[in-house]
Amino acid sequence: MTDRFSWLPMRRRSIGVRLAVSALLSSAAILVIAAWILTTLYRENTERSFDSRLLVYANNLATDLVSPNDPEARSFALGDPRFDLPLSGWYWQVGHPDAKPRDLRTSRSLVGVPLKGPDQAGAATIGQIRQGYGHGQDDRLLRIVERDVDVGQDGRYTVRVAGPADEIVNEVDRFRFSLSVTFGLLGLSLALTALLQIRFGLAPLKRLRAALGAIRRGEAHHIPGEYPHDIAPLASETNLLIETNREILERARTQVGNLAHALKTPLSIIVNEVASSDAPPELAEKIREQAAVMRDQVNYHLDRARAAALAGTLGTSTEIEPALAGLVRTFGKIYRDKDIAYEVRVPEGLRFRGERQDFEEMVGNLVDNASKWASGRVAITAEPVGEQDFARLLVTIEDDGPGLPEEDRAAVLARGRRLDESKPGSGLGLSIVADLAALYRGRFRLEAATLGGLRAVLEVPGDAPAAVPQR
Repeated sequence: MTDRFSWLPMRRRSIGVRLAVSALLSSAAILVIAAWILTTLYRENTERSFDSRLLVYANNLATDLVSPNDPEARSFALGDPRFDLPLSGWYWQVGHPDAKPRDLRTSRSLVGVPLKGPDQAGAATIGQIRQGYGHGQDDRLLRIVERDVDVGQDGRYTVRVAGPADEIVNEVDRFRFSLSVTFGLLGLSLALTALLQIRFGLAPLKRLRAALGAIRRGEAHHIPGEYPHDIAPLASETNLLIETNREILERARTQVGNLAHALKTPLSIIVNEVASSDAPPELAEKIREQAAVMRDQVNYHLDRARAAALAGTLGTSTEIEPALAGLVRTFGKIYRDKDIAYEVRVPEGLRFRGERQDFEEMVGNLVDNASKWASGRVAITAEPVGEQDFARLLVTIEDDGPGLPEEDRAAVLARGRRLDESKPGSGLGLSIVADLAALYRGRFRLEAATLGGLRAVLEVPGDAPAAVPQR
């Protein structure tokens, strides 16, 4: 069976989780955006610095173009040996925009292959500088700077200088790595700081929750201690609510007791009067029989009224292990002639969130019913199910008796219904269990037992000191 509480949406997660997630996500988003902006700015600054170096070479070549010397005698010497190394990535080229390759003046590093302009450079006016990325003859990424120079009668020339873009990429990669390490440490510091702040800020709420849990388990009767002014009214109002609830329940107990006394006493008087009168034996027996039925019904409805007033009360809790041990001892003596073996499996510290009397009445009726029909074995198991905040107690009682057909299981839950009159009882036992379980917002059902007989499954509110396992 899949537990209906096995998954909780984010809107029902704890405040600490929601604050931690929101803080981590917002911090991560800010750091990522800041890293992207800083990396972009650093790349642009690195490109400008590299372009400035290339522009120095381009201006030197332009100076040779506009010098009054014979065009054929222009040396275009830049004094950098990298322009002489074949395919070094450092290239220059001078020529008319529409010149053929054989009419271009180039660096020795180009080994006779023309240098293309930067990608998407577009047209430009005289003197305007264009820069961008392109690819060399070995498909190497280059950073290219070019400008057009008008030398009068010689016409218009295009000066183009390129350098390997590896320097820019490597610089940006080193910066990105350093920035990632720095921002990673910063993000970790922010996360730890946020978690510490959340833990410190929510400590009073955690203490309040623990106090409410102690009240729910019956370990305390009010919320002790002082709290910050933000949640102090909540603690005060909760204590007032608990005290008011306790007073109402005490009045309900008193009224139920008074009503029981007021009804049972006249019935006892009627029975005694009939016994001492000269009434016919048949009439006296009939009156005693009906008086006994009335007493059972009065007890039944008074118990239901008391249970309805107490069901789900804060601070009411019953430890399961000693209650089951007492029931087993009692029924072991009642059914000693059948020599029934009772097997009890219950975790230590498991609790029922309700009155001990109600728990013993529910489980006692089920154990009594199982003992009546068992051949020699009754198994009782109690276990917690669900999440810690939505814990439930699952109690199963099964026997190795003849069992009950599926079509008859619903019928036996009807008040006063008995399918076999050969066994003692009033027929109210299973209906009492169903009614009490419903008052505690629980469930009760009958199934086929693995032992061969009938299995009764009771699910009611419960608590366990340790984490509740998943089913």
